[in-house]
Amino acid sequence: MLGNLNYYNVFITVARTGSISRAADKLFISQPAVSKSIKSLEEQLGTVLFERNKKGVKLTAEGRLLYEHVESAFSSIENAEDDIAGSANSSGIELRIGVSTSLCRYVLLDYLRDYINDHPNVNINIDCHATLNTIPLVADGTLDLGLICKTDLPSGVSYVNLKEIHDVFVTNKTYLDKLKSDHEKPAAVSNPYLMMGNFTGIIEESSRENTITATKLPDTGNHSGDVLDRTTLSTRDILETGNLMLLEKGNITRRHIDNYLFEKGIEPSRILEVNNMDLLIDFAAIGMGVSCVVKEFAEDKLRDGSLVTLPLSSPLQPRKIGFIYKRKRHEITSFLEEYVFN
Repeated sequence: MLGNLNYYNVFITVARTGSISRAADKLFISQPAVSKSIKSLEEQLGTVLFERNKKGVKLTAEGRLLYEHVESAFSSIENAEDDIAGSANSSGIELRIGVSTSLCRYVLLDYLRDYINDHPNVNINIDCHATLNTIPLVADGTLDLGLICKTDLPSGVSYVNLKEIHDVFVTNKTYLDKLKSDHEKPAAVSNPYLMMGNFTGIIEESSRENTITATKLPDTGNHSGDVLDRTTLSTRDILETGNLMLLEKGNITRRHIDNYLFEKGIEPSRILEVNNMDLLIDFAAIGMGVSCVVKEFAEDKLRDGSLVTLPLSSPLQPRKIGFIYKRKRHEITSFLEEYVFN
């Protein structure tokens, strides 16, 4: 058994990285040495642990069974090493947290404030990543904690829910007035009836071309910051004809918004992509267009009237945010139990 520990270390590293080459880099050994260790372990166990493919390697059913047991054992060893190291040298404790810039600013900082005051010897390392980048870093042990928007997680990564957030479309009143004014401007009409002296025809065709059906915006209960009857344009009209500002593609938030627009049959004509939620809030507040933002992150500007929300007959589904972790280190459980869920 003890002679196989090195094989198991190689096995679990390959399983976590999904690649012979990445495992070799992480273990500081050659790729042939990694392959040889895996082959030796497979021969001793009398089974195949990995399937090879173009993207790397994938655990077989037997490999997944072995991984669950080996991963648990190695995690226990790593936890023990961390506890011993922390006990011997409390000034060297580090808590590495992955989080997006927006979640860090509007959520994480409130929880960290008291923890840092009570644990001055713990070094906090904040690594700013989007949710989809944070998850694999927690899974492979590069990060201790991640604050993410809930989504599918790999095996072995635990999730603890924190709160719900709500996505809304916001803009400012000046931009709404501009949109209304643009749609009310009469368009130049080139019509054969003009040469024939048929003014009735001119009026009828001009009306068809330039009038947008007035749709009363739904009553949303007179919440602060809501737009009620400021314009005859419907919310659909505004989203389809105005400047719609969204987070860039590949982001979990953007996927959520794109799915909503698709389901409702809304087809924006102009989309401006931004990689930062704060910029979306600021751009909407100065009248650049309509932004989709997290309502809880824009509360100050909604409260002071810099932004207003567009009412939706069918709101976007709320999303959950929470912490993820792989190993139950003392610092992780202390932070979660004492400062997050207390």
